[in-house]
Amino acid sequence: MEASFWHEKWNANEIGFHQSKPNTLLERHFEALVPTQGSRIFIPLCGKTLDIGWFLAKGYRVAGAELSESAIKQLFEELGVTPDVTPVGKLTRFSAPDIDIFVGDIFDLTADLLGDVDAIYDRAALVALPEEMRGDYARQVTKITGTAPQLLLTFEYEQSEMTGPPFSIDGETVEDLYSDIYRLSVLERAEVRGGLKGRVNAEEVAWHLGKA
Repeated sequence: MEASFWHEKWNANEIGFHQSKPNTLLERHFEALVPTQGSRIFIPLCGKTLDIGWFLAKGYRVAGAELSESAIKQLFEELGVTPDVTPVGKLTRFSAPDIDIFVGDIFDLTADLLGDVDAIYDRAALVALPEEMRGDYARQVTKITGTAPQLLLTFEYEQSEMTGPPFSIDGETVEDLYSDIYRLSVLERAEVRGGLKGRVNAEEVAWHLGKA
């Protein structure tokens, strides 16, 4: 999937994937997995998700990666914070107390640039990627985070009924991508009320990817 696809979505404000409140599965499960305030959480392909505000309000620190600069400018405006903006290699870092967002291609982000993270929260990254990109993405995220534990949220639905993103990611796919390096467990399955995008029956699945 080309970068231009996501730039066009943000520029046209076609952001149906953006939720109007923090994710329910995040609220139910994250603090049990990562209870320590001050932990630094990496959110790949973060957009301007309200989940970031939830993390900050709970006393966590946030690092993110996002392709769209427009999304990150909106994020900081909505947080009411003016960021320091600094070029770092091929990326641009937007920083404020307890938050660092790297704008650009996530594959240009390195472990040295990202710094230490304690956990990963993947709500909208894996499900946004077509099949041919998922393996490279999974390897990149685990590499730059030192295989930090993850709360991974996926959708499961009949893919033939709707063209992604978000794509349907079944359990076999999660196992193929991550079972060699993580211990996998399903925390909860929740029906998507009203259907995904109001079109197809779907479940949202919360996975815990822990150290093997």
